[in-house]
Amino acid sequence: MYYSDLATTYSAVEQTSGTLDKIEKFSELLTRASADDIESVIALTMGKIHPDWKDEPEVGIAEKVAVQIVAAAAGVPESEVTDSLRDVGDIGEVAEQLLSKSAQATLFSEDLSPNDVYEALDEVAHLTGPGSAREKISKMVGLLSDSEPLEAKYILRTAMGDLRLGLGDMTIIDSLSVAFTGDREARSSIERAYNVSSDLPWVARVLLSNGFEEVTSVHPQVGRPIRMMAAKKLATSEEILEKVGGQALVEYKYDGERVQAHKDGDKVVLFSRRQERITSQYPDVVEMVTKHLKPEVCIVEAEIVAIDPDSLEMRPFQELMRRRRKTDISEMRDTVPVALYLFDILYVEGEDVMDRPMLERRTLLEEAVSDADRVRLTSAELVNKSERLDEVFKDAVATGHEGVIAKAVHDDSVYQAGSRSWLWIKLKASYKEGMADSVDLVVVGAFHGRGKRTGLYGAILAAVYDETTDSYPTVCKIGTGFTDEMLVEMKQRLDDLGRAERHPRVESDLDADVWFDPELVIEVIGDEITVSPTHVAGKGILHEGGLAIRFPRFTGRWRDDKSPNQATTVEDLVEMYKNQRPEGP
Repeated sequence: MYYSDLATTYSAVEQTSGTLDKIEKFSELLTRASADDIESVIALTMGKIHPDWKDEPEVGIAEKVAVQIVAAAAGVPESEVTDSLRDVGDIGEVAEQLLSKSAQATLFSEDLSPNDVYEALDEVAHLTGPGSAREKISKMVGLLSDSEPLEAKYILRTAMGDLRLGLGDMTIIDSLSVAFTGDREARSSIERAYNVSSDLPWVARVLLSNGFEEVTSVHPQVGRPIRMMAAKKLATSEEILEKVGGQALVEYKYDGERVQAHKDGDKVVLFSRRQERITSQYPDVVEMVTKHLKPEVCIVEAEIVAIDPDSLEMRPFQELMRRRRKTDISEMRDTVPVALYLFDILYVEGEDVMDRPMLERRTLLEEAVSDADRVRLTSAELVNKSERLDEVFKDAVATGHEGVIAKAVHDDSVYQAGSRSWLWIKLKASYKEGMADSVDLVVVGAFHGRGKRTGLYGAILAAVYDETTDSYPTVCKIGTGFTDEMLVEMKQRLDDLGRAERHPRVESDLDADVWFDPELVIEVIGDEITVSPTHVAGKGILHEGGLAIRFPRFTGRWRDDKSPNQATTVEDLVEMYKNQRPEGP
């Protein structure tokens, strides 16, 4: 396979609007891939040279640098590239246009393979030190000079981390299923292998090289994060117990950072909810895992909670995030000490235990942990009456916890990696009268501020995640809940994510002043969820139209621990709407 085949398919996918049609076009390309280049094909299409957990650098070419690269590759002044970019709005298209006019593109181009492009971008990503910026530009110019104009368009977009195809992880999984099994029926098994390994290019190679049966037998490995299971939400204890089969293990919900700890002897690696390595931020947690986890080899999940250095009482999540953002770890370790509350075990002494029922896993965890002042299991109780669940919930809130999570304990109460499941259900204290819980939304656009907000964003456009279409449909415009400091920080956080036009995976009937890559997740509360003629979340599911959050307000909580596809989903939103109105839509 040549990279030109990939670029041609990208172009066809980009011009296709329907998700199923995109899957069909991309799956046809995959049938032509070999075991030697399938990993490069998938990684390039995902727009990431390496999974986050490998802690490897990404290319990350900024737009200003991309202008220099295109100018040098096409042999034109930078001003010409800038003028074209102002008209076209996409540096990839500018590269294609200018290189099409350049004799250099035809005189010196070579046939590139996906592996060639992958290796070149990986080499650029790893360039560091004095003079590396100049060397990166030089190598990118060389790569574009060896490319056809259409190839250059997508190479540059990949280097900037934005292919603009509307292909996300789930649509790539669908395409793999269609390409190598003939239909989408195998999607769940491929997705499970991805959820267990957090490495879709590797899963694709296993599928192509060893067949579907090998994919179904993929198990956890210490050092590879398992994509974390998430909970659903319900408003009453009666509904929760009915949903989980009449009995639940009810755990306190701690206001901290969820962590997955991998232990192999003295080696400990910590992964965040986003599968990022956070080991260096928490050397004290590494010590806790090493000292207080008895198994030689295991994978456990826990909550890291900030505590008061004197009283050892729990402190809010935002204090813990202060620690994540600081570079002086030793100082912050003393200023913001932490405790570790363990709640699940997924792998122990070479055995995958994710498919064991919840109570068996809890017993294994109890056997694995030696308690200490700052290391212990989450407070939990087996409950089968709604009145008792309410009492546990009130006790949790009264002692400074967010609420409770009720976990099913029946024979099928397995750990569903990467899923938001009814096996775990959250019951949280409401912030005030109105919506029963907060939502985590993805910032996708903004509107310029006026008056004292001039130069900042006066309001932001936020979206939920649609698991079916792998997209981000809007659900509200937020203009309240911001202090002056928050507005400044919001702009700082969003400026690097800015783009000239709406991201292809963002669905919106509103036209924002500024659009962003869907990356930043924030916590929002509102008065209620209503049917909306303006917002598109849930459109097509509810006959009235889309759903919106009425009077949305930013809580001040930045969800740095969540990736955009871990935000509140359309399905969550529909469930919350139905719970407000028992008669349903």
